Amino acid sequence: MKTFGHWLTSPWRRTAVAAVAGTLPVLAFPAPALWWWAYLALVPWMLLVRSAPTGRRAAFDGWSGGFGFMVAMHHWLLPSLHVFTLVIAALLGALWAPWAWLVRRFLATDVIPSRARVFAALLVLPSGWLAIELVRSWQGLGGPWGMLGASQWQVEPALRLASVGGVWLLSFLVVAVNVSATVLVSVPASRAPAVAGLVATAATASAAWMWAPRPDAGGQTRIAVVQPGVIDGPDSRFDREEQLTRRLVGQDVDLIVWGESSVGYDLDDRPDLARRLAELSRVTGADILVNVDARRSDRPGIYKSSMLIGPEGPTGDRYDKMRLVPFGEYIPARSVLGWVTSVGKAAGEDRRRGNEQVVVDAGHGLRIGPMVCFETAFPDMSRHLADDGADVLVAQSSTSSFQRSWAPAQHASLGALRAAETGRPFVHSTLTGVSAVYDASGRRVGSWLGTQASTTAVYDVPLADGVTPYVRYGDWPVHGALLVLLALALTEGARTVRLRRTVPAPLGPLVRTTRESPARPGR
Repeated sequence: MKTFGHWLTSPWRRTAVAAVAGTLPVLAFPAPALWWWAYLALVPWMLLVRSAPTGRRAAFDGWSGGFGFMVAMHHWLLPSLHVFTLVIAALLGALWAPWAWLVRRFLATDVIPSRARVFAALLVLPSGWLAIELVRSWQGLGGPWGMLGASQWQVEPALRLASVGGVWLLSFLVVAVNVSATVLVSVPASRAPAVAGLVATAATASAAWMWAPRPDAGGQTRIAVVQPGVIDGPDSRFDREEQLTRRLVGQDVDLIVWGESSVGYDLDDRPDLARRLAELSRVTGADILVNVDARRSDRPGIYKSSMLIGPEGPTGDRYDKMRLVPFGEYIPARSVLGWVTSVGKAAGEDRRRGNEQVVVDAGHGLRIGPMVCFETAFPDMSRHLADDGADVLVAQSSTSSFQRSWAPAQHASLGALRAAETGRPFVHSTLTGVSAVYDASGRRVGSWLGTQASTTAVYDVPLADGVTPYVRYGDWPVHGALLVLLALALTEGARTVRLRRTVPAPLGPLVRTTRESPARPGR
């Protein structure tokens, strides 16, 4: 161990190890989907940080690990953004610098952390991680893709916790378990509070499992997903979607959902397409939710709009995508960063944003809450739709640029969390896979449609009533985490003031010798 510690005295080696340690949590997400690994994935990183000789070096280890995490989590962007992916990762990686400083502050190797300090670490370090995820959740910084709690999308007790405190509560508890594991491995003298942290986490999960309200069954609806596959050109894509939709005749579906950018023309400019869609609605007996990605005829700019089509054509219900993908759908500060379009597949023209979320009456007594692609990563959007009366959350997506990466599976997995958080079933319909459906508890309904599929699928989706604690109380784990950090800041500030007051003042003026310089004493 001493040899390894000596090897780490090289700043470059230490930086490389920190970056590799930061990549480890990504294995808990799809496609590897090693959900259990999330509870240990931060331990190597934290062990490295706590051994840092100074707080500044610990902060740099945090930055390096954050860089590794962001590159690994978004590696599928490299073919599109090239070197700019690394620039973004370097900028956002800095968010982990304060967190790493806190790791060393509470668990440094140069002193044995007291039990009180370990107990504090079990609150402070998860709170610091939530603060990072909160900042990352700002859409302008790329949004909350890769929140640590999202790795638990297949674990039923975790989904029950999500109904209480959203993905935020899951992230908090996952980091708390990692802190406990780090202490158990490296600080034998303080194992008692670490074990207490593990027991508290288990007790929280058990309490949620037993007492959190479960969604009340309320009938079911039949929803069809149309996934055409990778097809070049809006006309060819529309033809394939039309062909697939005709397979649904006689299947008694209540709603048909096409993917993101499934219609490449404004329907006011192409009444022939509107008539073909209306005819599909008549022969299938169901309204069709399409997504129009085109320049609008009634206002300037390009919008991505979810539109409901009935037997008579567009019903007038329309949702314009509000949260756009940075660089993919618009360039932040284009006057400064517009050069990105010359090195990757960044947006040549900014798409326009919608103003508000919309709950759509889809007929058959069904009210749906549409979202478009990237928006499913934001827990607040699905929560607001559920609070506004949506019976089913519907996401239209396309990850055709990233077919051979982990992105489609990661994207599809988010629906399980959004369903569990809101107590509403979730339909994720894509152009090219992965399409998926979840019930109101976050359990999978039927099979996923993979990235090789060009087909339709019909799902009997159980409906549910009731309000989850997360919908009712919102992001309370985040608010609690911020209060913990505020209390820490006040405590540290008061401690600094006390230390300054206890420093003894000099007894008299300094004595100058004949060899001293007034400007430079001692010379």
